Amino acid sequence: MNKKAVLLLVCRDEPGIVSRVSNFIFQNGGNILDSDQHCDLETQTFFLRIEWSLENFKLSREAAQRQIEALTQSFRISTQLKYNDSLARLALFVSKYPHCLYDLLVRHQLGELEVEIPLIISNHSELKSVAQHFKIPFHVLSVNAQNKTQAEAAQIKLLQDHQIDFIVLARYMQVLSADFISKYSHRIINIHHSFLPAFVGAKPYHQAYARGVKVIGATSHYVTEEVDQGPIIAQQVAEVSHRDRVEDLVRKGRDLERSALAHAVRMHVQHRVLAYKNKTIVFE
Repeated sequence: MNKKAVLLLVCRDEPGIVSRVSNFIFQNGGNILDSDQHCDLETQTFFLRIEWSLENFKLSREAAQRQIEALTQSFRISTQLKYNDSLARLALFVSKYPHCLYDLLVRHQLGELEVEIPLIISNHSELKSVAQHFKIPFHVLSVNAQNKTQAEAAQIKLLQDHQIDFIVLARYMQVLSADFISKYSHRIINIHHSFLPAFVGAKPYHQAYARGVKVIGATSHYVTEEVDQGPIIAQQVAEVSHRDRVEDLVRKGRDLERSALAHAVRMHVQHRVLAYKNKTIVFE
C-alpha cells in the first residue's frame, strides 16, 4: 500500500494558503498526488483537500500535526489530518429493510469499500441471517418510547467497545436523540428515500405519487438534530411517469437509495467531504 496523508482545511479566504501548504509538503519530502479547492464567495470561506505520498516524507505524524497547526494558526477555522493506512471502523444500523444493508456488505466483500465492519446493530431481528451470511456480529436492541434512553446507552457502549469511527443508518427506522448525535457529529450517515428537501418524513414515495412528480430521488446526508435536514453528501434521481404506481416508485427508489448511500460512504471514507454550516463540499 502506498501510504498517503490527506489534509482537509476550512478557513477564511486569503492569498497564499495553497502556496504555504504546498511548500510545507514539498520542503518535508512529500509528493502531492491530488489537490482540490473551493472558495465560497458569499462567505469568503476557503476549502482545501490536498493528498500526498508519505514514501519520502520526513516528519512523524505527531510532528506533521504540530507543524500544520502552527502553519495554519493565523487563518484556520478547522483542519483535519488523515492517513490511509488505518481502516475506518464502521457500524451499520438497520431495521427491517435489507436492500441497503446487502448492498454495502457486498461492496465491502468485493473490496469497493475500504472499511472494517465490526458489528451491525438493529432494533429488530429480521436481518440477523444477513449478518450471519457475511459473518458479522449482529446485536438486537429493541427501541421504544419507554426504553429509548437505555437502548441508546447500550448502543453507545457497543460503539465505544468496538472503537467505531462512524455510523451508517442503512434504513434504520428510528430517530436518534440529540445526545446520541452530538457524540458522533458529522459521523452518522443516513439514507432518506426522497430527493430532499422534498417529501420529508414518512412514506415519501406515496407523497411523490400523490403529487404526480416526474422525478424521484434518494438523499444521503449527515444526521443532525433536525430530522432529514442534515448536510447533504450525495443524491440520485430517476425519471418516473404517470404510468408508474407507488410500487414502481418504491422499486426504482431502492436502486437510488443503494447507489446514493454507497457513494456517500465512499466519499466519507476517502476524506472527500467537508461539512460547513448545513452544507457540504464534496471533492469528487
